[in-house]
Amino acid sequence: MSLTDSQAVVSIVAALAILAGLAGVIVPGLPALPLCWGGVLVWAVFGTAGAGRWLVLAAATVVAVGGAVVKYLWPGRNLKNAGVPTSSLLAGGVLGLVGFFVIPVVGLVVGFVGGIWGAERLRLGSNQLAWPSTVHALKAAGLSMLVEFLAGLVIAVLWVGGLIFA
Repeated sequence: MSLTDSQAVVSIVAALAILAGLAGVIVPGLPALPLCWGGVLVWAVFGTAGAGRWLVLAAATVVAVGGAVVKYLWPGRNLKNAGVPTSSLLAGGVLGLVGFFVIPVVGLVVGFVGGIWGAERLRLGSNQLAWPSTVHALKAAGLSMLVEFLAGLVIAVLWVGGLIFA
């Protein structure tokens, strides 16, 4: 294939969007699943892969929506079961957002952890009691990232399958 071939260009754009989406799980500010899904959408709309491309897009849509829902519900349920209140999560989210702009790259994580720890320290009055809630919140954030990455990876595999078989 040459780069002047429109199908090759569409495939390259789709691949770059999917890769950016997978990177978006780790890099704050990049919408991971929308980028992955958008790559498949571009490929399906502008590609010439046949009718199978619409099945790939439909499957990618189901995975993206399901991944987005599970990404929030599963870790949230775990945090409720661990007794971490919503106010502590809100404090972590706000300080994570501030940290994102104050300390490039790692500020989001530092702010999130510091916010949850600080809110739990104020609520419970002890370092020993605040730390377990912080650890639960970190595990939930990791689980959320894992779910999002796996959903993005499934979308990528669906797309590659569409490239090969459609």
